[in-house]
Amino acid sequence: MNIGIVCYPSYGGSGVVGTELAMALARRGHRVHLISYEPPVRYLPTDLPVTLHAVDVPQYPLFKYPPYLLALANKIVEVARYQHLDVLHVHYAIPHATAGLLAKQMLGGRLPLVTTLHGTDITLLGADPSFYDVIEYSMNESDALTAVSDALRRETMQRFRLRRPVELVYNFVDPEIYSPHARRRCPAPRPADRAVVVHVSNFRAVKRVPLVVEVFARAAADLDAELWLVGDGPDSAEARRRAAVLGVGERVRFWGQQDNPAAWIASGDVMLLPSAQEAFGLAALEAMACGLPVVASRVGGLPEVVSDGETGLLFDPDDVQGMVAGLRSLLLDPARRRTLGEAGRRRAVKQFACRHVVPRYEEIYRRAMARDPNTARQDVVD
Repeated sequence: MNIGIVCYPSYGGSGVVGTELAMALARRGHRVHLISYEPPVRYLPTDLPVTLHAVDVPQYPLFKYPPYLLALANKIVEVARYQHLDVLHVHYAIPHATAGLLAKQMLGGRLPLVTTLHGTDITLLGADPSFYDVIEYSMNESDALTAVSDALRRETMQRFRLRRPVELVYNFVDPEIYSPHARRRCPAPRPADRAVVVHVSNFRAVKRVPLVVEVFARAAADLDAELWLVGDGPDSAEARRRAAVLGVGERVRFWGQQDNPAAWIASGDVMLLPSAQEAFGLAALEAMACGLPVVASRVGGLPEVVSDGETGLLFDPDDVQGMVAGLRSLLLDPARRRTLGEAGRRRAVKQFACRHVVPRYEEIYRRAMARDPNTARQDVVD
């Protein structure tokens, strides 16, 4: 198939999954066209048949805000016509599904549209009256609709009046890339005889990075351990301040955004993820694939990823003391860390490996194409 994928270039889950999916589909013999306003963070040029198409947003004095939706729709039409797309897969409801729908209409309805929901497009934007109707309309007009967790699927069905079912397709991981052996590729030396707690995120408020620092400081106050923070974002400065106030500044390492997060995750001993909300929890899955137990909040889709007591420890988001005690227990018990980590690796490989999940998207593409066999191939303009 000739597949168009629209995603954000961010470190958030939707951009990561969209890019990883593009690479996985290309490895399975499809030709993929990534459409975004800049290269996605996980996009690395290779010999795979993946082409990046940048969206150029024109500046005009009359526009108070850049008209990204219109520029994106126009770019989709251009790619669909000249690259002969069979199907368009957009990640995140707005503006991507809306732009995809507009492009489909401009192409006379001959572009099957698949929309994947990733979380805040439903839980945050979907709760805003300014966006509700356009999100609902864009979902209803998609040829297929998927969500990355059952929790998100159910919430979407409750919030919106949908004419079609929302299909569950979990996020995935490549267990060849995310594995315990990935630590060999980490450029930072792992401290000898010192436990390492890892947190990976985009440092937005929902990730509660200052709380990550607090939980670590309390759990490891008298232990020889470090906290590695991988990523960057709005809460970076507050996390640094919190580390200094709590007296653990020298044991909290800020590594910034990394193109190869697998190496950094695999270098740790425990993943700490006390998020206020997670539609899925991709960082938790990546940690499990690397053989790390996960200490996390019992929110959103995380209980579908982390098996409490078997691959990690889950706590109510306001149970900070529980998280502190849980993390401390794992730092004091290397044998239990190893047992939980090995179980997490098995679960990640068995249930969330790309070889199991990507074929589900291929099936959905074929069904979407069958709904209207007149695809964009007939719209080529020489």
